[in-house]
Amino acid sequence: MKIVIVGGGAGGLELATALGRKLGRKKKAEIVLIDRNQTHIWKPLLHEVASGSLDADLDAVSYRAHAHKNHFEFKLGTLGGVDRDRKVILLDALADEEGEEILPQREEPYDYLVLAIGSVSNDFGVQGVAQNCIFLDSPSQARRFHQRLVDRFIRLNRELTDGKADRKLRVAIIGAGATGVELSAELYKAQEWFSTYGLSNITPEHLEVSLIEAGPRLLPALNDRISSGAHQELVKLGVSVRVNTAITSAEPRRLNTKEGEVISADLMVWAAGVKAPEFLTRIDGLEHNRANQIVVEPTLQAKGDPSIFALGDCAGCPITTPDGQQRWVPPRAQSAHQMASTVEHNLCAIIKGKSLENFQYKDLGSLVSLSQYTAFGRLMGGLARGGLSLEGKVARMAYVSLYRMHQVAIHGWTRTAVVALADKINHFIRPRFKLH
Repeated sequence: MKIVIVGGGAGGLELATALGRKLGRKKKAEIVLIDRNQTHIWKPLLHEVASGSLDADLDAVSYRAHAHKNHFEFKLGTLGGVDRDRKVILLDALADEEGEEILPQREEPYDYLVLAIGSVSNDFGVQGVAQNCIFLDSPSQARRFHQRLVDRFIRLNRELTDGKADRKLRVAIIGAGATGVELSAELYKAQEWFSTYGLSNITPEHLEVSLIEAGPRLLPALNDRISSGAHQELVKLGVSVRVNTAITSAEPRRLNTKEGEVISADLMVWAAGVKAPEFLTRIDGLEHNRANQIVVEPTLQAKGDPSIFALGDCAGCPITTPDGQQRWVPPRAQSAHQMASTVEHNLCAIIKGKSLENFQYKDLGSLVSLSQYTAFGRLMGGLARGGLSLEGKVARMAYVSLYRMHQVAIHGWTRTAVVALADKINHFIRPRFKLH
């Protein structure tokens, strides 16, 4: 049996690793992971790559090396389509930066296909956003933002040296979910490190960050207490928090609001929402929802094709809330992790001829980190009725532990402990911030 997994994000890589260890090692199935990138970075950390707090070159996982260690095969490619009748996926041709072809257009057969391709930013059709704003959907986009940030800080420092004291670096972030809130705080930490490492003319007054949210408050997925606490902390840092502010269009270095106001910015980041890639809607015979997600059965098999599974942000999985309302499983890392476990179980069950289990989403809570300043969150489960609210160092430790648990899922406890130790050593021997 051949299982093809498309997408090496949190869910896809964890699934390929688990199946490689259980099935690939024993030659019970051929496991193939396909991704358009050579390396893996945990998506919730992309805002740290963008600010420079995380060096993607050090923290990235090589798909090829990881596949070799965990008994599955990695192939570089971008999904171009699915031929369900022939049970093959179509991979687009791959070219280098000069346009020279590296790999031709090709096909990959499968017995079971798992779509774990994640999500992309949703600009909601707002004019000019795609052309003028930066998205943080991939490591390459995060690196691009970081390079622009470095260049502008260097230029700002020179201008201040030349006596232009009124100059500022203006950054506008649209969307006050976790990514927008965390990036806002990371930018002020970046300013501190740039000042430490030689750009001494730049002070917090020379950084102007605007966090813009169309809704009435920050972090709408969290409760009012956490939202209010994060709001207050960001204001203390110097962030201009603007709620109930809808963006109607984006132009070079400016945003236009519904009220007719113009917000000027040197860098503009769109973090207002996500959707599944549009090409998923062109797979014949599969049902999709308004967010382009493939609608799945409780077993996470695509409606209309039991040989295709979907997990993570590209899967539209309906659930019933405790108060009886119907909604979709939220596009979060914990959802992808839980779905990967269910798909792993069900694929192993198919091989053994056993019955499949239904996916049950468990909301484990939410955590948001304001860089190294503080953190807020709420853990759900048996700790307390209705959950346990956290903030400060305890919340920061819980936030870091989420990444460690992802590392455990792909590396195991021993190697994760070694990686954590290496991180501590690098804390002393390397710069605390990526400066280039």
